[in-house]
Amino acid sequence: MSRNSSRLNSVFYAESYHPIQAGSIDGTDVLPHDNAVYRAHLCSSAGLYDPFGDPKVAGDPYCTLFVGRLSHFTSEDTLRKAMSRYGRVKNLRLVRHIVTGASRGYAFVEYETEREMRRAYKDAHHSFIDDSEIIVDYNRQQLMPGWIPRRLGGGLGGKKESGQLRFGGRERPFRAPLRPIPLDDLKRLGIPPPPEGGYMSRSQVPSPPRRGQGSLDEEEVSHRSSMNREEHTHKRNSKDREDRVHWRSLDDVLDYSYHKTCVERRCDKRRHKDQEFSNRKSSVELEDKCHYGSSLEKEEAVRSSLDGEDRSRKRSSIDDDGHAKKRGKISSLEREDHKERETSDREERHDKSRSRDERERFHKHHKHRERSHQREGKRSTSQEYPSDY
Repeated sequence: MSRNSSRLNSVFYAESYHPIQAGSIDGTDVLPHDNAVYRAHLCSSAGLYDPFGDPKVAGDPYCTLFVGRLSHFTSEDTLRKAMSRYGRVKNLRLVRHIVTGASRGYAFVEYETEREMRRAYKDAHHSFIDDSEIIVDYNRQQLMPGWIPRRLGGGLGGKKESGQLRFGGRERPFRAPLRPIPLDDLKRLGIPPPPEGGYMSRSQVPSPPRRGQGSLDEEEVSHRSSMNREEHTHKRNSKDREDRVHWRSLDDVLDYSYHKTCVERRCDKRRHKDQEFSNRKSSVELEDKCHYGSSLEKEEAVRSSLDGEDRSRKRSSIDDDGHAKKRGKISSLEREDHKERETSDREERHDKSRSRDERERFHKHHKHRERSHQREGKRSTSQEYPSDY
């Protein structure tokens, strides 16, 4: 129990940077726990970030401090005045937004000597500038192996509100692990294991890295750093432009690969279109040659067809005239026949009307005779038999 309680207050700091380890609270994770850690791990394994590729970085990294959590209203003069309390400031660069020019909240301060830098590293941490509590750390971009910045998913520190904390730095060190350490998995991933027996307390301050040779002069150090930078820029310029692009995120890498495939497809389409155009051109030329060779035959055929059309037109006109004459004769015959039919119909109707009138007259006459006979019979009977009988 006492061993576990002592381990709760024990911490250790990272000497080299690994994205998966930085995302772990005790430095024993073997899998990325969020997308940002996964993106930083891909950038680290693919070698997409170059810590010496920033042309704005200048000066001796062993004499340079990182100052973070600055107020956005803090200017270069105010920062220089505050950091001059710990030594002579040789160079100062307040990082600003490339578009708006506003302060990004962090800066790099270079001192004249390494001793002055170490003094500021120890005393300026958690001090106040313009009512903002700052943090101070050494230049991890150039001095920490495997460093990946925050914009690529790496970095150190962070706020609890973001949910993307990074451990192993001065502000948030690794806790001593309370569970068994997976040494085989850590070795397979290239993650340095926790230092068993070499833990520190939270009150102890980790020292920044020292030079490999302490007897070097400042001029020789600056000369070596400038030579290294020139050699590195020469190597970078000798590479292909596509290989030396500095990616800011994994999305850019994927966009680049997608863009490359799209360009290849477009080139293939253009080649295919050019081939089709050449084939069409050759076929048109062949057709033109054939057309030029058979132009006389076509002209003769056209002339013969025109002569045939003229003859057919004449024949059709003659036929039309004969048909018109025949139609005239037929129409005159039809008129005469129609007149004869009309006259015969009139005669038939007249005969019918006469026969009907004669019948009516005959019936009237017959009735009249019958009536007269009846009257005469009555009279004879009245004469034969008197009235007083």
